[in-house]
Amino acid sequence: MLDPEIIAQVRSVFSDLNAHYTLQVQADKAHESYADFISFLTAFAGTSEKIDITEQTPQEGELRFSLLRNGVDTGIAYRGIPGGHEFTSLLLAVLNADGKGKNLPDEGIIRRISSLQTPIALQSYISLTCTNCPEVVQALQIMALYHKDITHELVDGALFQAEVEERKIQAVPTVFANGKQLSVGKADLALLLSKLEETFGTIPQTVVAEEKHYDVLVVGGGPSGASAAIYSARKGLKVAVVAERIGGQVKDTVGIENLISVPYTTGTELADHLRTHMSHYPIDILEHRSIERVDFSDTTKKLYVKGGEIYTAPAVIIATGAGWRKLGVPGESKYIGRGVAFCPHCDGPFYAGKPVAVIGGGNSGVEAAIDLAGICSKVTLLEFGEELRADGVLQDKARALSNVEIFTMSQTTEVVGNEEKVTGITVKDRRTGEERTIALDGIFVQIGLSANSAVFADAVERTPQGEIIVDAHSRTSVQGVYAAGDVTTVPYKQIIISMGEGAKAALSAFEDRIRGVIG
Repeated sequence: MLDPEIIAQVRSVFSDLNAHYTLQVQADKAHESYADFISFLTAFAGTSEKIDITEQTPQEGELRFSLLRNGVDTGIAYRGIPGGHEFTSLLLAVLNADGKGKNLPDEGIIRRISSLQTPIALQSYISLTCTNCPEVVQALQIMALYHKDITHELVDGALFQAEVEERKIQAVPTVFANGKQLSVGKADLALLLSKLEETFGTIPQTVVAEEKHYDVLVVGGGPSGASAAIYSARKGLKVAVVAERIGGQVKDTVGIENLISVPYTTGTELADHLRTHMSHYPIDILEHRSIERVDFSDTTKKLYVKGGEIYTAPAVIIATGAGWRKLGVPGESKYIGRGVAFCPHCDGPFYAGKPVAVIGGGNSGVEAAIDLAGICSKVTLLEFGEELRADGVLQDKARALSNVEIFTMSQTTEVVGNEEKVTGITVKDRRTGEERTIALDGIFVQIGLSANSAVFADAVERTPQGEIIVDAHSRTSVQGVYAAGDVTTVPYKQIIISMGEGAKAALSAFEDRIRGVIG
């Protein structure tokens, strides 16, 4: 199952492993995927002399292996064959256990993980084609590695369909903690850690994080944040990036074809390049941080981060981007992960042969309708405005599909369900005022983005839509505070524009510094 080229690459990556690793297998030979499972693990173990396989007596229908380091269970396990996007998760499980992986947590995040009230048994149900799943899996593996009373088990939903149906899982990734649903859909370490803290509580820390001072604090690690950090660092300033994840929203983009001079790249590749570029400068990257509150009332601005850390600087550049906008109608929140979804690529397969709706007539909505039409029995595309906003070529393609029905001037008023899953959607015709309920199994919300500015609501001026108001130089209403990218009032939410705005914000902050406007 692993071709020779991949085996050679993995062998090179594992050439300097320090510890010895064991794949402890419990696999029922009667399972239809047993042969592929053993073949995969045998090939994987063959990439290093430091990896071997042991077998234990399995339960009926079991297909599982655990990762041991020097004979001690790491807390990481897999039920299924971690191919596809999850092959990287398996590689990182070994490398991170050996202290050689990427994106290992820093002292602040380790302190938060170690303070969780435990024991916690985590399970993530995934699809090997899901682009959002690996980040969740890798984050949970990190927690298992850094807390002896936390375990994580990956479950390939395709191989355990009865279990998926029993737990009424309709979206991936779905995470359970001690048997109860914790999270559905895309999430990063910061979000998952916060949810675990809220669910299980924390042990009071005996060591209090110290207050750290910088010349410039950049909040957000997407294109605008990375650009602002690099431009600031190139001026010789002491810079820190405080972010939930490097790459931000762009990390969820599958293909990028309009970044000038780069004919094609992916969101994941671009995020990696942003990190690599920042690493060429003395920039402190403080990832997986959630800001609880800010204080911009003095010349020294303060960021208070979940976990007790405090960061200060005379200049703050807000580059927190935007997130997927929700409908905000009755039933939506209740049925997220049980019929309401936001990623057609990840969750579309759950609705094969079933009727679904797509809300939103922009490029993302029409593209989603086209993709889903290939696997769903019918796709109803609903647009609030008088006409679709997508590019003409996409509209033509959608209209040419026999199982796609398009309605404009349609306002979603309620998501309908039977307490277990979505059964329909109530829509009002904005021309006549009449309401009707459409029977369906899934709803994909594709209505654009909303600014991630809530934590700054009382600190800087914003529009009614939540965008931070900036002038032509990226200055906000507060001296010493700047903003850039999708979180601002700057029109056209594009990667290339965000990069330019980040540079502009950094240059404005530096100009204010040398002129004595800020410290």
